[in-house]
Amino acid sequence: MNPAQRALWFVESHLACELTLDEIAGVAGISRFHMVRAFAAATGMSVMRYVRARRLSEAARALAAGAPDILTLALDADYGSHEAFTRAFRDHFGVTPETVRSLARIDHIGLQEPIQMDSTASDNLQVPRFETSKPLLVAGLGGRYSSENGAGIPGQWQRFHQCVADIPNRIGKLAFGVCCNGDDAGNFDYIAGVEVSDFSDLPREFARVWIPEAHYAVFTHRDHISTIRRTVNTIWNHWLPASGLKAADAPNFERYDESFDPLTGDGGLEIWVPVKD
Repeated sequence: MNPAQRALWFVESHLACELTLDEIAGVAGISRFHMVRAFAAATGMSVMRYVRARRLSEAARALAAGAPDILTLALDADYGSHEAFTRAFRDHFGVTPETVRSLARIDHIGLQEPIQMDSTASDNLQVPRFETSKPLLVAGLGGRYSSENGAGIPGQWQRFHQCVADIPNRIGKLAFGVCCNGDDAGNFDYIAGVEVSDFSDLPREFARVWIPEAHYAVFTHRDHISTIRRTVNTIWNHWLPASGLKAADAPNFERYDESFDPLTGDGGLEIWVPVKD
């Protein structure tokens, strides 16, 4: 397991929580000393500097969108006061939070975007099973991504876990990460959600997708969630071309059962890829 990849996943999926170097190193299964050096070697910065830069960047986005309460943003970014937050913000970006809010733009400052996790080919892809899925209605939080910016998905899952109880008509305890509505430029919608019986009572803030009955190749991903891009890359660029099958025009999705632990990223999941002869 690459400890830097594991740390990246944990930081991005817990960015709104209190984070310490000891906790991040513990999740990666290494010492503080090892974590500092492994992360810096992989990314060019210290892990806690990355945490601060990401939090300040998300605060800058909120300010440009008109967030009225700077103290709330300061506390969410783990600063104890308006003054401490303003000082850190100015040191990092060269402007004050009030300036970003008044200009309502962030194209003049250097934001720290999420660092993409490893997508090199995996050498331990599990042999898939094949299933015909039943139709599914999935409701949850949606986001639009490209192949270059999918690093924001762990943060989307964190927000989903905070509001999943507000989704009406839920069926079962499974969770789904659905990729759909892709275009030729590589953009796609990603919905972190749950199965529901119908959409009639779904509040407007939630996204929805209907997954029709389809034939799927189902892959088990047993490793840490931070390595999922390696598995997905191997499926689409190695297994599928060699399989003699073709990708069907239907959503593909991740399926998480109760064995998956959203706190640690362990427990495994399934990747369902629609296929046809």
